[in-house]
Amino acid sequence: MIGLANVERARKLGHPFVVVGRGFEEVGVHVSFAVSTTASVPFAIKRYWRQILKQIGEVSFGYASLLAGGGTLGIVFAMSAVAAMMVGVETYRGLDLIGMTSLSGMLSAIANTRELAPVVASIALAAKVGTGFTAQLGAMRISDEIDALDAMAVRSIPFLAATRLVASVVCIIPLYMVGLLAAFVATRVVIVNFSGSSAGTYDYYFHLTLGPSDLWYSLTKAVVFAIVIALVHCSYGFHASGGPERVGRAAGRALRTSILAVGIIDVVLTFALWGLVPSVPGVAT
Repeated sequence: MIGLANVERARKLGHPFVVVGRGFEEVGVHVSFAVSTTASVPFAIKRYWRQILKQIGEVSFGYASLLAGGGTLGIVFAMSAVAAMMVGVETYRGLDLIGMTSLSGMLSAIANTRELAPVVASIALAAKVGTGFTAQLGAMRISDEIDALDAMAVRSIPFLAATRLVASVVCIIPLYMVGLLAAFVATRVVIVNFSGSSAGTYDYYFHLTLGPSDLWYSLTKAVVFAIVIALVHCSYGFHASGGPERVGRAAGRALRTSILAVGIIDVVLTFALWGLVPSVPGVAT
């Protein structure tokens, strides 16, 4: 029978079983928080709609500068444009090797819509808005403000987390649209203006393969990413402990976790929405 002294000694030495147990415990805490936050969204919309509007304003024009002052929107536009330029360059070079540069518009529509725009927008949301959520809630936790809310019979999870979740879903839409527009324009400029491809041929295959379902599926991915990012960052901030240094570490861990989660979920959603063998509108299979 293992005594308490041995368990404590293993904990101090960082025994693998203890480390794994702590990992599962932390995952359980974050999953429980995510479930509670998601379930409390209807209550937050009904009871704390003013707080939701405040959070949308803060994310849009306040500390995170999502829309104002060339903040996150400017970052998304630049990141999407640069990434789309590389997509255009490599697409044209690869198709030129087999003499099929006329299909550049098709690959541009598929790559930018299905992968590039939602991922870039979600990364920008995590880096700028999500870390702000973690820092805010972490500061409230270590200063006992969250405990004060609970003492005043204010449900802290709906008031603090669910309101930020709704605000993130609302604000991801303009980010996604700006990123998608920048990707389309940048890829077309590289292929048509710089590489000398036919503008008519490019536009023909671009519009032929870009269907409404692709746009809706792509927006769905962006919204799912926003939900995951808000839940991860709010959870790390809500459960922060210690002093300001620990809050900073929590923000860094939340950012790493959210970006990794976006990458994994992106693969899953791509297969779920478009299938293992995707079809292209306007092209016979």
